[in-house]
Amino acid sequence: MEHGSPIWLTYGFIYLTAAVLAVPIARALGLGAIIGYLGAGIAMGPWGFGLVRNVDDILHFAEFGVVLMLFVIGLELQPKRLWELRRPIFGWGMAQMAVCTGILFLAAWAFGLSWRVSLIAGMGLALSSTAVCLQIMAERNLMRTPSGQAAFSILLFQDVAAIPILALIPILGAYKAAHASHGDSHVWLAILKTVGTIGAVIIGGRLLLQPLLRWIARSKTPEIFTATSLLLVVGIAMLMTQVGLSMALGAFLAGVLLADSEYRSELETNIEPFKGLLLGLFFMAVGMSIDFGVILQSPWAMAAMVTGFIALKAVMIFGLAKFMQIPWRERPVFTLMLAQGGEFAFVVFQTAAQYKVFRHSVSSMLVAAVALSMLLGPLLLVLLDKLLLRRFSTIKDEECGSDKAREISEPQDSPIIIAGFGRYGQIVARVLLAQGIRPTILDHSVEMLEAAQIYGHRVFYGDATRMDLLRIAGAAKAHVLVIAVDTPEQSLKIASQVRKHFPNLEIVARTRDLNHWFQLRDLGVEHAQREVFESSLISAQSVLELLGQSPAEAKRITARFREHNLALAERMYPHYKDKNQLIAVAKQGRQQLVEQMAKERADLLADSAETPDTAPASEQDHSPADARQP
Repeated sequence: MEHGSPIWLTYGFIYLTAAVLAVPIARALGLGAIIGYLGAGIAMGPWGFGLVRNVDDILHFAEFGVVLMLFVIGLELQPKRLWELRRPIFGWGMAQMAVCTGILFLAAWAFGLSWRVSLIAGMGLALSSTAVCLQIMAERNLMRTPSGQAAFSILLFQDVAAIPILALIPILGAYKAAHASHGDSHVWLAILKTVGTIGAVIIGGRLLLQPLLRWIARSKTPEIFTATSLLLVVGIAMLMTQVGLSMALGAFLAGVLLADSEYRSELETNIEPFKGLLLGLFFMAVGMSIDFGVILQSPWAMAAMVTGFIALKAVMIFGLAKFMQIPWRERPVFTLMLAQGGEFAFVVFQTAAQYKVFRHSVSSMLVAAVALSMLLGPLLLVLLDKLLLRRFSTIKDEECGSDKAREISEPQDSPIIIAGFGRYGQIVARVLLAQGIRPTILDHSVEMLEAAQIYGHRVFYGDATRMDLLRIAGAAKAHVLVIAVDTPEQSLKIASQVRKHFPNLEIVARTRDLNHWFQLRDLGVEHAQREVFESSLISAQSVLELLGQSPAEAKRITARFREHNLALAERMYPHYKDKNQLIAVAKQGRQQLVEQMAKERADLLADSAETPDTAPASEQDHSPADARQP
């Protein structure tokens, strides 16, 4: 500062330094990036080292990170997808929000808070952290489990609930102002402005956004499309603030409107880097803005608030899990994931304070309670693992009627290791067992271990991303590792670590799609097969036969397609990080296939037309019936 450094440069240096230090440390401790950002903000703020003083200015700027986050969330909420998942989303999701909001509202009201404060506090505290929950589910490979699907549906509904929550806050603020002035005209005006603006954004978005993006895309200038993406979000955010509504609400609506657009992926790719950095800055600003003076004045009240709302939510969510018939082993993690507060609660409480729904001191208490719950959540999950993992990873004799299955602990010497014993891994294992080869099989699902033992398979409990378990499984001496796990993220993590620690181990991998195949190729995995490719070709062959093709001709066509597709994938691989070049190569390959198949059909027709003229007369005169005559 004394040497003339601009203030934005100083704050930028402090912010980036804190992020670079705090986030890796938090991840190493298993606490997640959000906790790292919050901790860094607390350390930099007035109650830490005091490196940053004007927290409000940073918070206003950092709120744009939440705006971009909600825009990206909106892009993911395709109406078709919402309709397909309408029952779990609007069934269990609505039940969770309604029950938790109702219980928390009654608890706050019972302690003497006004109904407006109780309602906003109940709705904000009922929300869960989408970022933290998705991270936990990815790390534990829960997305395909009943608890993972249920949690995803509930989180999706909470994202959708952003619209009514954010729209309600200005109305409550206007109601409070009108009640103080003994009039209700402001309330109706706020309602009309809210409904009118949302309607204008929806109608205008449907009519204008698609043609605008199409026109910009024709310029074929990537930086202009990026600028347009940011302009779209900024413009709608400005419109919302001009009429007294939340910027985040407008961004969310814009994202939902573009969820079915052909430019959705491009928009998401352009926004993602800005969203990540600004969202990190937002969490840092939230950490800075926590008023520890308010907390220190009533520490027992804060402890009671945090404990109380986590406990109330946990009881409600655990009971809901029972009604949802989630397996009992998955209920504790499911409950703890959703019981903690969420990042969107910060936006709700900051917005409520802005519209004078409650005082700044109340907002500080609620923000601090949510932040502390997010700090406690990962710690409670670690404690849960320590207490229950051993019990859950052991299958009782009376349940399975066979030996206990524990996390792999004794060194194995099989030449083949299979990571994942789902549908894909089972087929590979059965083929090997039929040849007298007994592979070492790892799977982290207790339910899968139970099912495997019933059918006589020996499967060890273990997560193949852990190098210590792979060493015990014999990875240093084995010849082949089959990666048969479901999620691409876990598959890539296993492949990356195996390449680093066991470079001589050959990898055969299951891939979800072509992009997953490309990423595995980057890691040097040569034997990667797309999971539905071969079965799709067999189905295509059956379709051709049902259309009248001979079995031999249908087999020839699908074999030709297979050969061409595999060659095309090799041609696309060097360009897969350049979307425009990748699309160009794919289109060129598709056109070449169409032309090649058309030429082959023409040659076959020409050959069939020449055959009757060149055949001997004796062969033409005799029918099959004549040939059978003595």
